[in-house]
Amino acid sequence: MNHGSPARYTHGHSRAVLSSHASRTAENSAAYLLPHLCEGQALLDVGCGPATITVGLAEHVAPGRVVALDAAEAALTAARATLEAQGSPQVELTIGDALALPYPDDTFDVVHAHQVLQHLADPVAALAEMRRVTKPGGLVAVRDAIYSAMTWYPQPDGMEAWRRVYLATARANGGEPDAGSRLLAWCRAAGFTDISCSADTWCYATPELRSWWGEMWAERSLTSFGPRTVELGLATQADLEAMAAAWHEWLASPDGWFAVLHGEALGRV
Repeated sequence: MNHGSPARYTHGHSRAVLSSHASRTAENSAAYLLPHLCEGQALLDVGCGPATITVGLAEHVAPGRVVALDAAEAALTAARATLEAQGSPQVELTIGDALALPYPDDTFDVVHAHQVLQHLADPVAALAEMRRVTKPGGLVAVRDAIYSAMTWYPQPDGMEAWRRVYLATARANGGEPDAGSRLLAWCRAAGFTDISCSADTWCYATPELRSWWGEMWAERSLTSFGPRTVELGLATQADLEAMAAAWHEWLASPDGWFAVLHGEALGRV
């Protein structure tokens, strides 16, 4: 991985990407953390995206302070809309860098980051920053996907090509798409000594979920990471169209099944 320069965010902030992020909740994306939350804790959500996870975490720590931070103005615009719709006045929105968090040492009881470390050129430095702003006895909670462990059926040829090209594109951008399997190693490198690891899945196997997941990745192949893939010379436009067609073939099958494996880590400060 390239640790010398900032990573380029592979997904971008297209409609399909924001739709995917908005489907995430504290229950389906941070269940490993919820038992550790309690009333009055101060919580920082790093890389909050549209804040759909943040609002759920906020409910568990209310009336504690909750800060939702993201480096992208487009994400914060989506987050603002979520907070207005959900009525979550306790959540503060701020723009900021995970590698240089704008807070003093020992500020938060809990620092959370979902699907963030995979996009960073130096995830260990980000974890060290999260640890720095966490109070002694507090928790840093991170969860990331493992793209090489994703599995599906049926298996149109173009979907394996999608994975191969996505992995190469994400790594060329400076990230690590198999971040979920590296969380223990990265937490140890960041100075944590009390670490609990787990794994969890998302599964798409109903007609509604198949349609949403497949259509979303077909569109992302063409409009999200796809153009960068062509720019890097890793695929042609025709290749991207073949990937999108394979996703459509998969979602049309009544037997369609897809599982996303995630690694999770809780680091006690």
